[in-house]
Amino acid sequence: MDSQWVTIIEPFRIHSVEPIAMTTLEEREQELLRAGYNLFNVPGPRVLVDLLTDSGTGAMSSEQWAGLQRGDESYAGSALWFRFREAVRDLFLFQHVIPTHQGRAAEKILFSALGGPGRTIPNNTHFDTTRANVEFTGAEALDLPVPEGLVPSSRHPFKGNMDVDALRRVLAERDVPIVFVTLTNNSGGGQPVSMENLRAVREACGDVPLFLDACRFAENAWFVKLREPGYEDTPVPDIVREMAALADGMTMSAKKDPLGNIGGWLALNDDALAEQCRNLLILTEGFPTYGGMAGRDMDAIAQGLREAVDEDYLRYRIRSTEYLGEALDRAGIPVVLPVGGHAVYIDARALLPQIPPLEYPGQALAVALYREGGIRGSEIGTVMFGRRADGSEQPAPMELLRLAIPRRTYTQSHVDYVIEVCGHVARGAEAIRGLRMVEEPPALRHFTARFEPL
Repeated sequence: MDSQWVTIIEPFRIHSVEPIAMTTLEEREQELLRAGYNLFNVPGPRVLVDLLTDSGTGAMSSEQWAGLQRGDESYAGSALWFRFREAVRDLFLFQHVIPTHQGRAAEKILFSALGGPGRTIPNNTHFDTTRANVEFTGAEALDLPVPEGLVPSSRHPFKGNMDVDALRRVLAERDVPIVFVTLTNNSGGGQPVSMENLRAVREACGDVPLFLDACRFAENAWFVKLREPGYEDTPVPDIVREMAALADGMTMSAKKDPLGNIGGWLALNDDALAEQCRNLLILTEGFPTYGGMAGRDMDAIAQGLREAVDEDYLRYRIRSTEYLGEALDRAGIPVVLPVGGHAVYIDARALLPQIPPLEYPGQALAVALYREGGIRGSEIGTVMFGRRADGSEQPAPMELLRLAIPRRTYTQSHVDYVIEVCGHVARGAEAIRGLRMVEEPPALRHFTARFEPL
């Protein structure tokens, strides 16, 4: 893009559109009552602007739709399996690529092989399904973020980093079968991990395998290019390959940066572990050359991987998220800074100080945004992370509301509407009250729990 132009425009044209339901406040109040004040229970057609997640909610390109038409659905050895595998290997270099229907399936397989009682699996910060799959095996999921990562107002450029000194202590004192680093750090505000930190983690691991939860790899690489000295002239694909070269394997939800609506994979270099994981894959996912995906989905992901590292796209992607975050910050709404890659995180603890953590301020804020403007966000706080493995509950380190931006889906007008609604809700923040949880499942409770207002 010519450097004389300041405004960042979308590097695409709209090819197809989907209608949005214009609901009234009264209709949304009825939806909240029916849903038990859990936005996961609200039907998609009753949402005006859906920022619940960026997972599988993006718009595919014309080339990806063309790939759907090429769909070779051979049960074993589809031609599109080979195209998919080569696209993954081109960026991530790992010898074994094991396709899965989405990222949590890759986590389930890997931790079934390496987890177990008495073991500890460190991460900069585990996300919800990662933590749940670790704990399901009886292992402990341990978060080791740098201190700046727990301060929403800190402007450290790489708040997603892992605390390497803490990692060394854990490795010396505990049974650690594998170390994870999440790129970008979703639970910590969509914050990136630096190459310097990743190299230090690699050194600290020694012979312990290092894996990446790399579903937002392209956004992380773009932040490295923008913020880390020495990388400003490095092409994004080369930064991705350097990140991958420091690791022994990865899990991937292809519903994020690879621009797919479904799919994922587990990739690694260890032959014996790969064989063990393939055997587990066949039990629950499918044959190793499709692993729970249709051939057409693999082709769409192969094309999406090429588009995800396009620098014009990444420039637009990150700048459009910043546009929302910076506008909320100017309006006096506390957000996690610097603005993350895939989402803007409102600091519900700071905005709603009258609501104690065990009355779920992030969930209360999510309900208020939907009620007032039909905007659906996702709580990242005590509802999601407050329940301990022993069944007890304690406040999460941060009480956030995530507004995740689907890729290539909403226009600036939609984002301006979100800014307007957030400002309206913030001006009446002192009137918002907390919630009581009245139903919850034994794991991943935020998906299906039900609440009532206090």
